[in-house]
Amino acid sequence: MEPYALEMKGITKEFPGVRALDKVTFSVRKGEIHALCGENGAGKSTLMKILSGVYPHGTYDGQILINGKEVQFKSIKESQDAGVSIIYQELALVGEMSVAENLFLGHDLMRTKIINWNKIYAESQKWLDQIGLDIDPQTKVNQLTVGKQQLVEITKALTKKTDILILDEPTAALTEADVEVLMNLLKDLRKKGVTCIYISHKLGEVMELADSVTILRDGKTISTDRIEDLTEDLIVTKMVGRKLTELFPYEEHPISDEKILEVRNYTSIDHTGKKFIDDVSFSLRKGEILGISGLMGSGRSELFISLFGGLKGKQTGTVFIDGKETNIKKPADAIKEGLAYVSEDRKRYGLILGMDITKNTTLTALNKVMKFNVIDQALEVKSADEITKRMKLKAPSLEAKVGQLSGGNQQKVVLSKWLMNDPKILILDEPTRGIDVGAKYEIYKIINELVKQGVGIVLISSELPEVLGMSDRILVMAEGKITGEFSREEATQEKIMMCATGGRKK
Repeated sequence: MEPYALEMKGITKEFPGVRALDKVTFSVRKGEIHALCGENGAGKSTLMKILSGVYPHGTYDGQILINGKEVQFKSIKESQDAGVSIIYQELALVGEMSVAENLFLGHDLMRTKIINWNKIYAESQKWLDQIGLDIDPQTKVNQLTVGKQQLVEITKALTKKTDILILDEPTAALTEADVEVLMNLLKDLRKKGVTCIYISHKLGEVMELADSVTILRDGKTISTDRIEDLTEDLIVTKMVGRKLTELFPYEEHPISDEKILEVRNYTSIDHTGKKFIDDVSFSLRKGEILGISGLMGSGRSELFISLFGGLKGKQTGTVFIDGKETNIKKPADAIKEGLAYVSEDRKRYGLILGMDITKNTTLTALNKVMKFNVIDQALEVKSADEITKRMKLKAPSLEAKVGQLSGGNQQKVVLSKWLMNDPKILILDEPTRGIDVGAKYEIYKIINELVKQGVGIVLISSELPEVLGMSDRILVMAEGKITGEFSREEATQEKIMMCATGGRKK
């Protein structure tokens, strides 16, 4: 057996009012890809922040050994100097700088009085060639796709002589093609002896890539197993502490013939004159889950942001809500008409991270918690408490800052905020992106509850199993048009992909 490249023994970390890690043990062998799995809030990120020096020695109990030697990191730099690099979901690159500048930012080559740019570009090209990245080192980072930026971030880590590479949800924003490139790169790095810790909610990736899997639950180590001894179902069971009989708990429910939303010949042109929605017509019935599928850039999100009044530009066509023609110019108009929109980017557009749960929850429905045009704080807290209990929110208290919550619980706050308005139509854009299987399951149950109450749900998702598993009917988009429509019974991944990639089913 290969020796351990990393051992973390009895790691305990406490924050005010909560024990985030409780005597966690985590061991990784040299040159393996080791997946770290668990629900949001299980302690994965906290454990990695300890390893990477974000939480310095002295702020936690326990012992860290690298190649059998104890280390006590007091800063991120000390961790990096020991060969540990972490790549977060939110990339740490400077967009206005070139690829070369980003690769060697802070490096000795950039600290001289006169920078030898020829040497920096040559060194950058050497590293890019080694990774297999066909990029000019002088290209600005903000001109690259997210996938290529991710690979630049990994290249940057390797220039620091990284022995242990940590990737936190690296494929959350990548296309399928970029995911394949990344996975091939990690397999190549494994052959070169680089040890990789891979954090992901996408269990298909874990099963393909990982040599071993450690599972955390409620801040404790549950198990470490070789991948050949695991299945996706077994990983899920260990993560949540119970069996999930179905990954997608779709429930039969009555769907009214009544069209709660009808869109006719809708075209949207942005402020630059680009047509990104082209003559789209569709309807949504009361109590129906309408899945929206399509590749990145197909116009899925843009269509519904536009209908919600969130895009500048020119829109033509007609929109009916409850059979009545509407003229939505801005989100406030949409909210009055009974629409709610849960953005795919909850941190940027769905929440105010520095505010507490109560204030985030009541943001869209202040009129319901006001008396004589003044917010009634007792009523505000009572209302927030009722709706977040319905969402099964897990938090120390309603006074907790939303930015401190796990991804799944942040999403529940976003849902709570919009459900405070009792919407007729709920648009969910990537509602389970970046959250764990247990939280996904709870959100699917909430969807089931809402459609039984007659709410019309629009479910936009990049994950085909999710669309197929939860939708009553599915629309497929490509290049701003609807290219296919399928009932739940007739829809398959193959049919959807055919329509999403240029085929057409009418």
